[in-house]
Amino acid sequence: MIKIIDYKAGNAPSVFHAVERLGFNAEFAFSPDGLKNTSCIILPGVGSAGATMKSLQESGLSDALTEYVITKKIPFLGVCVGMQILFDHSEEEDVVCFGWLKGKVKKFNSQAVRVPQMGWNKVQFVNDTPVKAHNGYFYFVNSYYAMPENQCDVWGTAEYGGDFTAAVRKENIYGTQFHIEKSGEAGLNLLKEFLIKSVEEKC
Repeated sequence: MIKIIDYKAGNAPSVFHAVERLGFNAEFAFSPDGLKNTSCIILPGVGSAGATMKSLQESGLSDALTEYVITKKIPFLGVCVGMQILFDHSEEEDVVCFGWLKGKVKKFNSQAVRVPQMGWNKVQFVNDTPVKAHNGYFYFVNSYYAMPENQCDVWGTAEYGGDFTAAVRKENIYGTQFHIEKSGEAGLNLLKEFLIKSVEEKC
């Protein structure tokens, strides 16, 4: 079963509807018990890194996610803030994050570009992964961007006042800075590829 994390601060319902539209069954997970019998996990993100981490910690989902994703190697997809908190630290509210990927999250330079970035931007996928992705335009809403220490973790890039990391992947962990659920056909195709590959790995 596909589990979508609902921590009261994200856009879980939008992602849920996108998954259903693709013909897959999904359930919301509000607590560690909700992660049982999962084939893959999606962590949507809207809001701040600090509020997201606090909510996940208070619900017990923080430790549970680490167990399922890092220890049990369940396929995982983080979206927007759900991608940013995969790293060690975020400048947004000076918060310590999961640290599953080495690196930090920094704010765009408001002297050089409009902050937040809002709208469509072209993503170029730079590393092959089991999840097939195609270059195209995806929808972003972000004031911060990730800076992975390991370039092998960079899955896709985009340009906004310079190149920035638009997608990441390490083993069973995937993340997109853009909103797959708001990115039209391109976003749905990418989500479908992730779900198909996740189901195949767990069969």
